[in-house]
Amino acid sequence: MKDEELTPLQYEVTRKNGTEPPFQNEYWNEFRDGIYVDVISGKPLFSSKDKYDAGCGWPSFTKPIDASELNEQLDTSHGMIRTEVRSKASDAHLGHVFPDGPGPTHLRYCMNSAAMRFIPKEKLEEEGYGEYLALFEEKE
Repeated sequence: MKDEELTPLQYEVTRKNGTEPPFQNEYWNEFRDGIYVDVISGKPLFSSKDKYDAGCGWPSFTKPIDASELNEQLDTSHGMIRTEVRSKASDAHLGHVFPDGPGPTHLRYCMNSAAMRFIPKEKLEEEGYGEYLALFEEKE
């Protein structure tokens, strides 16, 4: 997706390092099986298998699908010290990662819905993400 195709909120979040309102965003309470991809590049970022309700009002995950697709950097804006998470493929601001999540990683990837697009499990194949169906197969 090109920058000019982004909604104003998507542009504010991904290109201006903005943050959408908690509990008033598209995916904070989305818990169907599927994956979350970078709204700009389409690169897979997170799986619903690693999503949990952190009570913060934003989609939260314990880990990315592939950590090599993310860049993390120090963010000292707003008088805080945080670790910003950006998409390596598009350089989009995604959110922040905090060390207060559940085990085993104890990480909370707190992401902005506006930076991602959710693809439900039943649409993975038709949208070209069929290889990620394996994430949802039952292990015996």
